[in-house]
Amino acid sequence: MDKNNIVFGVSGLIIGLLLGILTGGKMTGGSAPANQAVQQAAAPIANPGQLNARIAEAEKIVAKDPKNVQAWIALGNDYFDANNPQKSVQAYDKALELDPNNPNVLTDQGVMFRALGFYDRAIANFEKANKINPNHIQSLFNQGIVYAVDLKQPAKARAAWEKLLAKDQNSEMARQTKEMLNQLPK
Repeated sequence: MDKNNIVFGVSGLIIGLLLGILTGGKMTGGSAPANQAVQQAAAPIANPGQLNARIAEAEKIVAKDPKNVQAWIALGNDYFDANNPQKSVQAYDKALELDPNNPNVLTDQGVMFRALGFYDRAIANFEKANKINPNHIQSLFNQGIVYAVDLKQPAKARAAWEKLLAKDQNSEMARQTKEMLNQLPK
């Protein structure tokens, strides 16, 4: 097997493993304790009618109360679920104007930046989230994904994932991280 086939195969495995994590592992707007795993179980995605109704309701709330950070987060999360990354990024921007040090919102917005192809902005968000909360393993996990899959920088992916494993060895995310590390080119 030549090097290109190996890299292509590894990328395919990583992408397959991670699609559900990045899109389904959206964080909640609240902050988790530092010693608690911060990856939240994905809530069942509402049917499109319910999702559209939630979006409409959140839009009404922020129109009446533009300083309602929780409503901006909920709106960003609903746009995230609706696969509307541009509007999700904008709603998260509003939430971050009101609460600039929320690692969960920074991480969710980073995932949406990745969906838009803004990998540098995604990395910046993940780094800021981890700087705010050094135990925020979801930001490290996602940082590794962008480096491995999108930027083809396995050394930087390895560094992010090893940092994650230094903080967490036992969670499902740690198990997946170990698998992905084994797939990275040496």
